[in-house]
Parts: sequence; C-alpha cells; structure tokens
Amino acid sequence: MAVLTRRPGTPSPLHPAEKVARYRELGWWTDETIDGLLRAALGRHPDTVAVIDPPDKTDLTGLPAHRLTWSELDSAVDHLAAALLRRGIRVGEVVGVQLPNIVELVISYLAIVRIGAIISPLAAQYRQHELATTARLASFDAFLTASRIGGRSTAANAAEALADVDSVRSVFAFHADPADLPDDVIPVEFGPATPEDRELVRSHLDGYHADPNHCVTICWTSGTEGEPKGVPRCHYDWLAIATVSLDAPNLGEDDVILNPFPLVNMASVGGTLLPWLKLGARYVLHHPFTLPTFLRQIAEERVTYTVAPPALLTMLLRQEELLRHSDLSSLRSIGSGSAPLPASMVAGWQDRLGINVLNMFGSNEGVCLLSTAIDFPDPEQRAAYFPRYGAPGVNWSCRAMDQVAIRLVDTTTGEEITRPGQRGEMRIAGPTIFAGYLDGTGDDPFDERGFLRSGDVFELAGDHGQYLKFVDRAGDLINRGGMKIAPAEVEDLLLEHPAVAEAALVGYPDEVLGEKSCAVIVTRPGSQTTPDELLAHLRARHIASYKLPERFEFVESLPHNAIGKVLRRELRDRL
Repeated sequence: MAVLTRRPGTPSPLHPAEKVARYRELGWWTDETIDGLLRAALGRHPDTVAVIDPPDKTDLTGLPAHRLTWSELDSAVDHLAAALLRRGIRVGEVVGVQLPNIVELVISYLAIVRIGAIISPLAAQYRQHELATTARLASFDAFLTASRIGGRSTAANAAEALADVDSVRSVFAFHADPADLPDDVIPVEFGPATPEDRELVRSHLDGYHADPNHCVTICWTSGTEGEPKGVPRCHYDWLAIATVSLDAPNLGEDDVILNPFPLVNMASVGGTLLPWLKLGARYVLHHPFTLPTFLRQIAEERVTYTVAPPALLTMLLRQEELLRHSDLSSLRSIGSGSAPLPASMVAGWQDRLGINVLNMFGSNEGVCLLSTAIDFPDPEQRAAYFPRYGAPGVNWSCRAMDQVAIRLVDTTTGEEITRPGQRGEMRIAGPTIFAGYLDGTGDDPFDERGFLRSGDVFELAGDHGQYLKFVDRAGDLINRGGMKIAPAEVEDLLLEHPAVAEAALVGYPDEVLGEKSCAVIVTRPGSQTTPDELLAHLRARHIASYKLPERFEFVESLPHNAIGKVLRRELRDRL
C-alpha cells in the first residue's frame, strides 16, 4: 500500500473512511488535532513557561536562546505561519525542515501544521546527498533551515542541494544576520505576531478546516534497500501514539520533559513533543548531546522525565563520582530503547537512584511497546520483556492493551505462534499504525489481514505466553547511538570507488553508542586503496557524518549464501 497522492492546495487524507469510522466509534480516534492541543494549552495557562531552548543554542546556530510562555509560543507560531502564507505555501504542500532541537523547530512544526501544510523533518546531520534525495521522493515545495548548524552553512548547502529539484520553489532560513544568507535563500525571523500576521492566519483558517485524517508529517526511516522510506502520518495516528506514550511515565501538566533525541521520528515526536503538547507541560530541548549540559539541565530545570539510550545510562552508572555531583532529585523516570536494555542497568537506576527506567520498543511505522514499572516492578523482567497486548486473562496498565492487536507469525510456514518459547515475526494492528509508505518509497508493509509486518522477531514468553521477548532487529540496519544506518546506501557509494569490487557494511558492538559500523571491502584485482581514501570518497558524496564507517576490514572475499546474498551475520560474528 502506498499513500499520499498529492494535489496542490488540497489536504491529503491518509486512512480509509471505514477504518476512520470504526476507530472513532471505539473512541480510539477523536476530533483532536495538533493545533487544537496548542490552543487548549494556551487557554489553560497562557503565562506559564512552555518551551526552553538548549543553553548552547547560540554556539550551535548563532541564534539567541529563548524561554517562551504558551502565549509567546502561540504568537511566534502565527508569525512564522503568516510568513509562509505570504510566500505562497498552501494547504497540503510539503515543507522540508532541517533544524536541531531548538525552539524554532518546535515553532516550525506548529506553524506548518496550523496552516494545513505538511512538515518533513530531517536530521541536522544530513548533508546535500540526503537533502536532495528526500526532497525528490516527497516533492518538497519548500525547505526551511538555519543559516548555520555548527560549522556548516546549512542554508547555503540546502540551496545548492535543492537547486535541481524541480518541485522546490523556496528555501527559507532562520538567521542571526541576513548577510549570512546566500541571495537565493529567503530570511525568516523568530518574533511575535503582528496584528497583520494574526489577521492573515485567521483569514486563512476561515477557509480551511483541519481534518484529523489530514497528513501532517512525512518522517523518514532507513530501509535496507538504500533509499529512505517516507512515513506519512496524520493527527489521528500521531495523537494515538502520544496517548499511549503518556501511560508509561504517568505524566501530568506539572511535569518537565527533557528531550535530547532529534525531533525527526516517532521516538521523539510521539514520545516527547506531542505528549508535552497534550499535557500542556514544560518542554526542555537539548542539542547537540553533551553530558555535562544534559545533567545541568536536569538539575536547573527540575526535569521529571527524559529519554536516553541504554548505552548512556549504563555508562552513567559507572561514573560514580559524576553521579555524586549531579542533582537528579527531580527525575522520576527515564524512557530508553532502540537497543536491548541490560537488566543490571535497569536495576541499578531503580535500586541506587530510585529512578524507573521504562523499556520502549517502537518504529516510525507505529509499533509502540512499553514496559512500565507498574506492569513490571521487577527491573530484570522489565528489561527482558514487553507486554503481549491481548494475551488472554492478562490486564496491563497501558490503554494500548485494548487497542493494539499483536500476533507472532512463523515466517517459513505462515502459521501463528501460540506456545511459549516459539519465535516469529511480530505483526501488529491498531490506532498507532501508519497508513502506508509514501508513494514510490516502499513496498506494501501489511499482511493479508491488514497487520503491519514489522520484520522484528520476538519470542512468546511467560508461563501463559503473556510476554514478548525481543530476539532480533529488523533487516540489517545499524543502530549507531539511535541513528539508523542503511548498509545498502553506504555500500552503493563505496562501490563507486574504482578500487572496490565488493562492499558490506555491518555493525559491531560499542560500549557508548551501542553499535558502530565497519566496512568490509574486497578490492578489484590489481587495485589497492586505504581507509583514508575511502573516507575521502564518501565525504565527497556529502553524506551525513554518522554514516561514515569507523572501521575498515579488507578481505579476499565476502561470505554469500546459495542465492548470492551476503551473510552479514557471519561478518558480524567475525567482528
């Protein structure tokens, strides 16, 4: 199934009418919209602080840091929305956005959604190669970035990368000084809305009604095929994810949420941004990840909930001197995932610090499994298992229990797994699951019963099959500190080098990042190359730096199976 066939100026509904009617009748989907959540929070407490910039924002972007109340946030949203409308951005058009976790990114989400356009957020690490690829796949109408991110002139890079993408009409950039921008980049400014801004947005909204089934985002997931796959989402499925996410840490409007994860995918948007908006809580942004700053923000902002990769949490437990000098007294819980959680880490945070680590498993397509301290008070069980929603005779604290259907299927026989100890691919259905990939970017991910084929292997566990135990991750993706690397993309670029006959990119364990990548290379007869030459070759292709291999191994041949597929597991075992 492919979705999002766009017509300029026209909203893009995603889910079929019969599905919408069924889920609305069940109460799983409602009339809520993202802009409606902002207006509701504004109405409840307009003068309380809503969102806070990272302290190193100015060093990173040259832009001043802000602490905005709900009233100031809403005004800034109208100011940007009006600027986009004046430049011709229409309902249903796609705006690519590349910004770090700063207030301007939150404003961009809310302004683009407010006017009925679609935001496609891109990682700050992306370079010209990824910008041009995603812009062509999603037919970006415009692009929004900052004049610089770190040492890179991101506005100039974007203008160069998108010059040959026919659909892109405008490149916008936030800036510290308009002189920092190339002539073909349109400056936009953070600021309060003028009366003219307010009137323009109000007039636009008089002619546009946001349907919860309208597409609001296109996120990107790295497929093993090389090109990324677009994941369109509407208000319905995003807010279903936000509702489920709120159950895990049991958050309320007095909570302070610290987000160090890039706001580009389900983990951060569904796990922190939308729960914050739904609650009307306080949102603290962090970028780039710097441990002393992260710990200082927890102490100074009195953070109650944050998210962090398991490798970082494991490392912190070993830094006893650092922990002794860190004030974590406000912190109640931490969400963690993207890799299996060590039981000793979960137990250490609970027993030594009184902080519950929540085990999370998710995907951009809408898989959303949560193991909480309520359902799994034993930290070892919480680290090992996820609830099997729908297991007969078992109640879970999460409301997903009644909404999500899960089954395990033997991928060889097609038979459903029913006995503990058996393994199979997890297939899942429910209100959090997306409608299908962006047209032209992925195959139909659903089975004959309409369940999402996750590609992830789980084992049925527990005396009564009430648990799910993760066995292996989907495909061959490498998870480098939460950033997913598609081997085929890097391999294809390596094969462009004249000395490379074969290339395989595989992950190997790393104590901090979880995984790093190694390129295993077979050179052409009579040819030679070096790691430095290959790195220079990849950098010349302008790919994101996190995709660059940390290690190179040169071998005489790669292991293949009977049909010629590289045996990556064998390579990983060697490493």
